[in-house]
Amino acid sequence: MSALSLCASASGGGRGVLRSLCWNLRALPGGVGSRNWGPGLPLQQHSRLLGSGNPGLWAAREGAGSAAPAVTRTLSTYAELCEQAVREPQVFWGRLARDTLVWDTPYHTVKDCDFSQGKISWFLGGQLNVSVNCLDQHVQKSPDRVALIWERDEPGTEVKITYRELLETTCRLANTLKKHGVRRGDRVAIYMPVSPLAVAAMLACARIGAVHTVIFAGFSAESLAGRINDAKCKVVITYNQGVRGGRIIELKKIVDEAVKNCPTVKHVLVAQRTDNKIHMGKLDVLLEEEMAKENPVCAPEIMDSEDVLFMLYTSGSTGKPKGLVHTQAGYLLYAAVTHKHVFDFRQGDVFGCVADIGWITGHSYVVYGPLCNGATSVLFESTPVYPNAGRYWETVERLKINQFYGAPTAIRVLLNYGDVWVKKYDRSSLRTLGSVGEPINQEAWEWLYKVVGDSKCTLVDTWWQTETGGICIAPRPSEEGAKIIPGMAMRPFFGITPVLMDEKAWPGMARTIYGDHQRFIDAYFKVYPGHYFSGDGAYRTEDGYYQITGRMDDVINISGHRLGTAEIEDALANHPAVPETAVIGYPHDIKGEAACAFIVLKDDIDNPDIILKELKSIVASKIAKYAVPDQILVVKRLPKTRSGKVMRRLLRKIVTDNTQDMGDITTLEDPSVISEILKAYQKHKDKLSAS
Repeated sequence: MSALSLCASASGGGRGVLRSLCWNLRALPGGVGSRNWGPGLPLQQHSRLLGSGNPGLWAAREGAGSAAPAVTRTLSTYAELCEQAVREPQVFWGRLARDTLVWDTPYHTVKDCDFSQGKISWFLGGQLNVSVNCLDQHVQKSPDRVALIWERDEPGTEVKITYRELLETTCRLANTLKKHGVRRGDRVAIYMPVSPLAVAAMLACARIGAVHTVIFAGFSAESLAGRINDAKCKVVITYNQGVRGGRIIELKKIVDEAVKNCPTVKHVLVAQRTDNKIHMGKLDVLLEEEMAKENPVCAPEIMDSEDVLFMLYTSGSTGKPKGLVHTQAGYLLYAAVTHKHVFDFRQGDVFGCVADIGWITGHSYVVYGPLCNGATSVLFESTPVYPNAGRYWETVERLKINQFYGAPTAIRVLLNYGDVWVKKYDRSSLRTLGSVGEPINQEAWEWLYKVVGDSKCTLVDTWWQTETGGICIAPRPSEEGAKIIPGMAMRPFFGITPVLMDEKAWPGMARTIYGDHQRFIDAYFKVYPGHYFSGDGAYRTEDGYYQITGRMDDVINISGHRLGTAEIEDALANHPAVPETAVIGYPHDIKGEAACAFIVLKDDIDNPDIILKELKSIVASKIAKYAVPDQILVVKRLPKTRSGKVMRRLLRKIVTDNTQDMGDITTLEDPSVISEILKAYQKHKDKLSAS
């Protein structure tokens, strides 16, 4: 196998980097006529709209009947579909968009992409509303179908919300936003844990044309403020408190601290997750009280295909988070199509993605993909080990979940508790298991497949990124009965061709970094001009299957959370006793990767242990608790080149006990620094062992 760096791109065979992952979707001919909007009101059906919300790309396995959309009437095999997606992307994605989405105005051009300029456009001329695709079309057909099952923190207290109820809630919240000055194009920050109201907030923004940015409800006040200010949010939506793992999280207090430094915020809409009273300031509005006054009907804003749907911040190697921009039609189509075909979703299934909505997985496979397809989506508020290590599997039994999609970190944690917690519960409803967020090791894969799935479920190890919008490489879809290799993502999705430097695009791809398009070009299209560079490494087998190995840049993946090492370094450098610091990632049995910080202290420091405790507190408050380095090592100096650049690869070799081959160190200003750090690290390990 040869090492690859993942870039998405086009045609031509041969080994090499995965090429430009450029996906964009645009409107297709045949729009929807005049409509009345609201719960139970008539929705005029497009003659080409599929009742299931997606065309039957599984025709190769299920058979292509007369009801199948055009894309499968003449193409009956997986190989033929793959070939057309690469050879005729306009035809392939054009038909999918026409048959999957509800359009107000048909698009006239399927795609217009130029990676050299970071230009990505799909379904030009088309108009639609995402909330209509996720709610109204299903309310018209099956208003009492369950849209969401809120698996709250305490087991057995789940709440079910129908599509009609979710539409009513969304419309009331949308009208509340409009009442408080939110207009088309305005940005709204959502700082909420997984809940029906958080989903409604996202859809309410989509309904009125506002841009939502969901910020993970574990971020500190400083991280929250930075994202609010970068996006110039007008409104923040939050809860009084959060509940997770039996603990109370003071969300409103964090928001209060953040908005002190956010001049663009005019209102903070506060929902009630607990009965505990909180301080209400001059910006604060009780959300449920305001929603109760509003009409449960809200006319949807008609949006162009390339209008912004949401921004989502992800870590960058520069230390400043990137506000990645996803647009309307292309993103929604890609999320829906990958949800249906990677997980073999069928109408009536209960889809259980246990990700937080603060990350792209929650956006694509808790909210937009499942709801566009008319699925019942599980919202998991708790943790894998609350109240015990059987929580996931008890939930599977009680809710009769058909697809389970989670992170390798959680699987590795549960594996250590043994098989008894799994076998205690009935998992016979499961048909597909999925892994997301980081590469899954073989031991965890085997345990998930054999113990959790009883060797009966399809297990899809998926690779994708915030930037790609949806799954790019996974074992399914495929030909019927095609093999799955443990620990491998394996097969590119339709339209993705991991090869040597050709260019191809897909609809779900991010369009820019908010406020900094040049950074977008530099980060993703400059390394290999004309291609999308993912920053991940991979191996390709002789059979053409792909195994993802992890990040190649200065971004580490801690328990599925991508985090720039520069962010941690910036936080540590805020301490007056720390003039220099370098952070690297290293393999971790549970988290996948963990952070190790090398710090230089000022000469007059008498008690380093106190400083280390303070540094951990700083990182937790400035970023999040998960970002706190597992190891902090005090050294006299860092390994630097003559130009002053820290050689982090040498630090990584030391931490991973791979010092027999340090590589080229001729550019080091003083090679003796290596033996200094090695001695300090050995002393550090001895101290850990003794404690």
